[in-house]
Amino acid sequence: MNEIDVAMVGGGNMGAALLGGMISSGQFEPGSIAVVERIDARRVELTGLFPGVQVVADVPSCGAAVIAVKPDGAADAVRTTVAAGARRILSIAAGVTTTTLDAAAGPDVAVVRAMPNTPALVGLGASAIAGGAAATDADLAWAESILGSVGIVERFDEPQLDAFTGVAGSGPAYVFLFAEALVDAAVAEGFDEDTAQRVVAQLLLGASTLLAREGDPAQLRRNVTSPGGTTAAGLERFDAHGLRAVVADAVAAATARSRELG
Repeated sequence: MNEIDVAMVGGGNMGAALLGGMISSGQFEPGSIAVVERIDARRVELTGLFPGVQVVADVPSCGAAVIAVKPDGAADAVRTTVAAGARRILSIAAGVTTTTLDAAAGPDVAVVRAMPNTPALVGLGASAIAGGAAATDADLAWAESILGSVGIVERFDEPQLDAFTGVAGSGPAYVFLFAEALVDAAVAEGFDEDTAQRVVAQLLLGASTLLAREGDPAQLRRNVTSPGGTTAAGLERFDAHGLRAVVADAVAAATARSRELG
């Protein structure tokens, strides 16, 4: 087997999402990518999903690698890919610091740590990256070309990745919890469950699309809120129950936990 450009180590949901994005972006040819997956049945699935991509059980000779394994296997995966020739490493293993990754990679190997979130699975992710000791702007740009194929990418100093985790990494769960609460409230007001789910999903999709286009949540909120109207009545209850303080507390707790895990 000839050396390939990028080895994706881990063929789970996020690894597969990145593979799909990389190929769809046109920046990576399927034949230049290999995905390393130890589970036989999953290799069969990946072969069907990504024609032309080499699907293998062991890391092949490669110039670069994406580490998409569980955190406790990240350091070993880095060592294995470097032994196979990788000179650039992008890790999406949660909580594994550049210090740990650099130590596993050794000197002169560029390491980039990333924190993507789950909407990357539908091409609408938000990711943050931070470079290790040997990473250059070119290495960060390479990482952005991969993660940018499934959403937006922001560069941060590594300590800020914990706050990013508290906001964007955990944020989808906050939105899903709010969606659950809206569905429950709709059912309490007489909706059937299926209708409530459809309506809530559409209102979140529409509101998110407006926010992405307009970029000013405070103004968008004001646009919907007529003095003395129905929206104002609902928002008054959020204020009375301290919604902003609850959100700030949740983000702070998630950020603190991310620091502890790192």
